[in-house]
Amino acid sequence: MGSSEWHIEKRSISPNESPSFKDLQNLQITSENGSLSIVVLGASGDLAKKKTFPALFHLYRQGFLPPEEVRIFGYARTKISDDELRNRLRGYLVQDKDASPEQLDVLSKFLHLIKYVSGSYDSEDGFRVLDKEISEHESLKNSSEGSSRRLFYFALPPSVYPSVSKMIKTCCVNKSDLDGWTRIVVEKPFGRDLESAEELSTQIGKLFDEPQIYRIDHYLGKELVQNMLVLRFANRMFLPLWNRDNISNVQIVFREDFGTDGRGGYFDQYGIIRDIIQNHLLQVFCLLAMEKPVSLKPEHIRDEKVKVLESVVPIKDDEVVLGQYEGYRDDPTVPDNSNTPTFASVILRVHNERWEGVPFILKAGKALGSRKADVRVQFKDVPGDIFKCQKQGRNEFVIRLQPHEAMYMKLTVKQPGLEMSTVQSELDLSYRQRYQKATIPEAYERLILDTIRGDQQHFVRRDELRASWKIFTPLLHRIDKGEFKSVPYTPGSRGPAQADELLEKAGYVQTHGYIWIPPTL
Repeated sequence: MGSSEWHIEKRSISPNESPSFKDLQNLQITSENGSLSIVVLGASGDLAKKKTFPALFHLYRQGFLPPEEVRIFGYARTKISDDELRNRLRGYLVQDKDASPEQLDVLSKFLHLIKYVSGSYDSEDGFRVLDKEISEHESLKNSSEGSSRRLFYFALPPSVYPSVSKMIKTCCVNKSDLDGWTRIVVEKPFGRDLESAEELSTQIGKLFDEPQIYRIDHYLGKELVQNMLVLRFANRMFLPLWNRDNISNVQIVFREDFGTDGRGGYFDQYGIIRDIIQNHLLQVFCLLAMEKPVSLKPEHIRDEKVKVLESVVPIKDDEVVLGQYEGYRDDPTVPDNSNTPTFASVILRVHNERWEGVPFILKAGKALGSRKADVRVQFKDVPGDIFKCQKQGRNEFVIRLQPHEAMYMKLTVKQPGLEMSTVQSELDLSYRQRYQKATIPEAYERLILDTIRGDQQHFVRRDELRASWKIFTPLLHRIDKGEFKSVPYTPGSRGPAQADELLEKAGYVQTHGYIWIPPTL
């Protein structure tokens, strides 16, 4: 990590200058709103070390977490000291051997904002101590009663959400509503099916109001996912094309080139549909298929997402392919007779005027031949093809979510030369090339900042969660009962051959002889 990435440009706004939207956002964070206490529950776990604390560190070094206001608290059962937690986190934040003295100084200042409290998740004793520590911080920052802000991040398994929520409500909430707040951030998986998700929502909903609950899905924080609303609704060229008259099919694909890697026992409880498709890919589907919201207010956007989810018809058996890579059951933590899918291809169909007849293919898998996540919108054939070029492939609009963030339009052009021959090419916007000086934030950075700002646009509302589980619960129950079998596939392949057959049946036309290559700098 180069030292240039650590430079923070500070500037003031002159009286005659209108502040930009970004300036106003920054002022909102750094204004005197009382102290801010961020509590990471499950602070000694992998999620906290690999995602939550690094995101907080990146926000801190960019000036979004002012040290004069913020204190970070770690809470977990592990009995360790403040310094032991700081030492455990250090290697996840900065590689000491490559760090400059300035970087190490910033790291040291950040680590000293962290205080650790040990306690159980179902007893008031530890949470009383936590509340005492938070109150002392608020007192030191001279926060008036009720003006302080308390954010609780659940880097925990869902099984303890109810007890932890109860302990926070009993012991740790902000004491009044005078400009301050208490908010909780809950991680997926939020339930295993419709019934368990509703039960969990009801338990937490009895303790906290919906505006206090932030159900996080980190895909909603990805740069290209956040760009989808702009692409669809700020560009005239897409408005008349984005419908069943022009689009043949849409693919939303997630591929990993590795298996469960020691997480087999955990993964086997959920499978690829619960782990990836029901949440991450379905969120992308919502943004692609929803109608234009009345405004950019969070509730207007989430209203439209719910409407399109409720328009999805029941999934048909012959439009599902499940797979399990060979060797998955060799993991000693995985049952010998496991039917848990490590690959799934599912077709969703939307019963409304815009999308009737257009298949949305959601596909995710582990131990495949490549690692990527992208969206592929394939348009219908050109009527009256005078160039006889349809064999080369159709027009496609591709959004590469990861790696190498990019958007490109695949189209047919004339081959340079004296002959009137055609070839597939692309109009390409590759972020690494186009925005060389821009640093694309990690998804967790954006979303944690949104929780501090109180912006719920990129979080999942309760009725949205209910609608998403309603789509997949019947299929998941059949898989759990062994009524829908996973077929084996070879690690490093494209997945089961049946998945390609399903794609062809859905109307997808494979492009032959064309490969998109990310541009080099």
